Amino acid sequence: MNASEFERSRRYVRTEFGEVAYVERGSGDVALFMHGYPLNGYQWRDIIDRLADTRRCIALDMMGAGHTKVPLTQDLSYPAQARMVASFLDALGIETIDLVGNDSGSAVAQIFAARTPDRVRSLTLTNSVVHDNWPPPASVWLVESARAGTYKTRLKTLLGDLDQFRVGLGHVFEHPERLTDETLRAYYAPLVATDVDGLNLERFISSIDASHTRDIEELLQKLHVPTLIMWGTGDALFELKWAYWLKANIPGVRRVIELPGAKVWFPEEYPALVSDTLRAHWAEACSLAQSAR
Repeated sequence: MNASEFERSRRYVRTEFGEVAYVERGSGDVALFMHGYPLNGYQWRDIIDRLADTRRCIALDMMGAGHTKVPLTQDLSYPAQARMVASFLDALGIETIDLVGNDSGSAVAQIFAARTPDRVRSLTLTNSVVHDNWPPPASVWLVESARAGTYKTRLKTLLGDLDQFRVGLGHVFEHPERLTDETLRAYYAPLVATDVDGLNLERFISSIDASHTRDIEELLQKLHVPTLIMWGTGDALFELKWAYWLKANIPGVRRVIELPGAKVWFPEEYPALVSDTLRAHWAEACSLAQSAR
């Protein structure tokens, strides 16, 4: 899907948190995809297309990102995002999911799975905040800029010079030079489309707190949901050691797959590899569930 096709496919569902935007492909058991920040569900476009033959794949926009609309009074923290996911699923009449997260979406997925394990058939976690690793040194400027209220202005300026914007994305994409103008606009323009959007983006960034992932440590240690960990080894924000921290603390982890040189937002750059790996992981999780019956 290109950006126009993705835009035409977008739907909204009303929840107690606001109007949650999402795009879906396929039918059957549901797989829910949660994006990194500051991106949106467009991150998963190629992957949900590839997996539509095996799942009803849903890519939502989390609060404070993309096209989901919430008021300025809404809590945007990781725990609130996890509660939003539950409300979103309830609104669509979905009971259980295969849950996939990247970056902040992976942190929210940890919280959702830890607190509502009965709703998760399988879990896939990628480079993200884990336990107490926020903010990493390379992200301190982002937090300070958001708290000062200057990040949205910086983002608007960068959107005016996309070639220069790409230069600054080398810490999150392995090959930022391959990102099209269309892709950059699809990710970043919605974040500053209105004053409310810009303020909510900064509120979300300011709300990230390591205590929210530290607080679920004991719950993760009881989580037996079949779990896959995929980790880009070139990520300077979230080091590989955190993948193995998750493996040591989640008894349901089946394996850790290392992606040499890949960076935090690798689902954009490795859709075929991610899709094939998820397909195998889901098949294994189904087999385990059948064996347990």
